[in-house]
Amino acid sequence: MNPRAIHAATALACLVATSAWAADNGELERRIQILSEEIQKIKNELAVSEEPGYSSSYGLGPAASKIYKVSKGLSVGGYGEGYYSALVSDRNGRADRADLQRFILYAGYKFTDRILFNSEIEFEHASTGEGGEVAVEFAALDFLLSDRVNVRVGEVLIPMGITNELHEPTLFHGVQRPQVERDVIPTTWREMGVGLFGDLTDAVSYKLYLVNGLDAAGFGSTGVRSARQNASKTRADDWALVARLDYEPVLGVTVGGSAYWGDSGQNQEFGGDERDVFTQIYELHGQYRRRGLELKALVSWIDVDDARALSQAAGSEVAENVLGWYAEAAYDVLPLLVPGTTAYLAPFFRYERVEFDQARGPGVDAGPSQDYGVSVLGLTYKPIPNVVLKADYRNFVAKDEPRADEINLGFGFIF
Repeated sequence: MNPRAIHAATALACLVATSAWAADNGELERRIQILSEEIQKIKNELAVSEEPGYSSSYGLGPAASKIYKVSKGLSVGGYGEGYYSALVSDRNGRADRADLQRFILYAGYKFTDRILFNSEIEFEHASTGEGGEVAVEFAALDFLLSDRVNVRVGEVLIPMGITNELHEPTLFHGVQRPQVERDVIPTTWREMGVGLFGDLTDAVSYKLYLVNGLDAAGFGSTGVRSARQNASKTRADDWALVARLDYEPVLGVTVGGSAYWGDSGQNQEFGGDERDVFTQIYELHGQYRRRGLELKALVSWIDVDDARALSQAAGSEVAENVLGWYAEAAYDVLPLLVPGTTAYLAPFFRYERVEFDQARGPGVDAGPSQDYGVSVLGLTYKPIPNVVLKADYRNFVAKDEPRADEINLGFGFIF
């Protein structure tokens, strides 16, 4: 039996045994009040989960997965990250910056063993002014039917790439998320939708979602990031299908891919006519982890129909095709220096490349190339698994629009 329940039962028995001899009615009322408060306290404590272990469930981060570990009731978690960035060269009017980039609260509630709610609320840049905002990153109901088939409905994270679902700061190297997973896969990307998820076998997992489509009015020279609708009074005339498969043949090795198909025109006119703007996004990814060595790679590409009409309507170039890829290597050296340690210290290197194939409508002039490459060299230190300190140097190489190199220092945590 729960120790708190035993305590409550004991208190009740003592109250009944002593109340018969309580001559003072006021004393009896006082004891009843004390017992009532104790019982309410126990109810509140039992409604909030005990601290679960931290591990990923259904492709979400460890802190976002806490609700799946509780038996019933409320689960609260979160994460935060901040940074200092010093520009090294080619400032182009920019200044050094310090920012509490994100503070996140996860709130979930497990109604039954099979029905739960999970959500993420984000506070950006420590304010709702000066570019900050408060936003719901996801909010969905899960119906856990079996290992193979489960249902999710609400505002969902689009299951593409490595970082969009696993975006907690302890899970990626570098102070900032990979550029490819910001400019090609527009992390963090969420939309209203419904879908299925589960494990086809012990080694194969899947997700299949139907979500509201992108809004082509937001397409531009650097891709589709501004076309995300983020479940905020979305245009829902067009919908998209998103499919993902991941395969883990052996522990520590994961390969997978995902695809997005859907119209983005949303019954709007571009270039004088209503356009479907069929949009395709694909990505392949792989990860390897063994004895301190970590390897990661991802390639993603976008294809947009009717890009010339979009360019004519916008009066500027629109990316018809976007290709991005990155490769990363890291190694935890601390066990070599301090045998038996549970801390983590990994130097890492990542190279990224993004290329944009622009379309121009009638009368639209050619703009500067948006292609770039970026090399990131840094360190990741975790004194405990829930806390991370980061440092990196980012070197950008762009053809037409030079961008300053950066020295970045950052911190992050999950709970």
